[in-house]
This record gives sequence, structure tokens and C-alpha cells, in this order.
Amino acid sequence: MHIIINIFFLSVAVFVVAQLLRGITLKSYGTAVVVALVYAFLSWLLGGILTFLSLPFIIITFGLFKFVINAVLLWLTDALIPDFKIKGVGTLLVAAFLITIIDYLLHRLI
Repeated sequence: MHIIINIFFLSVAVFVVAQLLRGITLKSYGTAVVVALVYAFLSWLLGGILTFLSLPFIIITFGLFKFVINAVLLWLTDALIPDFKIKGVGTLLVAAFLITIIDYLLHRLI
């Protein structure tokens, strides 16, 4: 049940960010759920490895480099899902930041 709640919160975060930023194209809320599933899978599969490899940068930037890792995972998700497009690196970084923050806030509410 915990995984379903996490995917729901992440899909809400993706949907909200897609509505806020002009550079993101999202076909429907169903696409947001697929994006959340793929993003969560990539985070599970690659997130730990990328975090370990970039640990010095994470320490130097007091954890802010994690947003770059999240942006890379979001970029990979964008490349894998045809109904989800992010235009530009700036939009990608802002989207990764906002998705992370919104997802965190939703988890803190419950």
C-alpha cells in the first residue's frame, strides 16, 4: 500500500508541475501516473548508484546536487515516454526541483 501512495503522490507532483511550467507537455493524468512509475523505477534502479558516484559533489553542495541527479532521472523518463516531453535544460532542472519539493510536501502531510 505504501508503494501505491508514493506513486500517487509522485504522479500528482508531476501533473502539477506540468500544469505550472510551459516547457512540459503531458498528455493526461494517466500519463502522469506512467511517468511516476517509470521515474520511481529509474530512481530505484539508478538513483543509489548515481548518488554514490556523485557523493563528493553532494557533500560539497550540501545535498543540492541531488537535484541534478533527479533531473538526470527525469530526463531519462522523458526519453522513455513519448507522451511526456520537457523542452530545455532549464525547464528540466526546475521541474526536477519542483517535483521533488511537491512530493516531499505531500508526504509530510500524511
